[in-house]
Amino acid sequence: MAVRQSAGILLFRRSRVSGADEVEVLLAHPGGPFFTNKDEGSWSIPKGEPDAGEEDLLTVARREFAEEVGSEPPDSGPDGAAPVELGTIVQKGGKVVHAWAVEGDLDPVASVSNTFELEWPPRSGQRRTFPEIDRVAWFGPDDARRRLKAAQTPFVDRLVTLLAGDTPSDDRATAPAKPDEA
Repeated sequence: MAVRQSAGILLFRRSRVSGADEVEVLLAHPGGPFFTNKDEGSWSIPKGEPDAGEEDLLTVARREFAEEVGSEPPDSGPDGAAPVELGTIVQKGGKVVHAWAVEGDLDPVASVSNTFELEWPPRSGQRRTFPEIDRVAWFGPDDARRRLKAAQTPFVDRLVTLLAGDTPSDDRATAPAKPDEA
């Protein structure tokens, strides 16, 4: 059986608050009826699976960001820096998630996600359309760690480490994180 993969972009921005540099990351809340009343531990980086035959995972990450957020991610940061690879994590269901960080800004209010169709309520025979992502928001690292699926928190940790000028440990390439839902 093939390993399920997903690729995503962790968009981040820097700001100055009370004389200190702050970083925020853009996270996505899943749409649909199953996540309506869920918050902490339910958010994700905008990501998705490659189509058959797609091999360039950064291209997949860029496409999925655009589909889920409604706008293209920046090709590079304000200083011309290319997206930075954040390595991979393995989610509870075994899906391997690859991520890249890129600096940019986005107005969450302008975000519009693609949609999916689902029989709802269950066994009703009625089909309803839901946004794949019902909202996006900016969070500081501590709040992002609480909101994210537990398996994805290493992406925030790796970004913070990189922005501090430190080198992430060798675990970033394939670090399995705490179990979480796929």
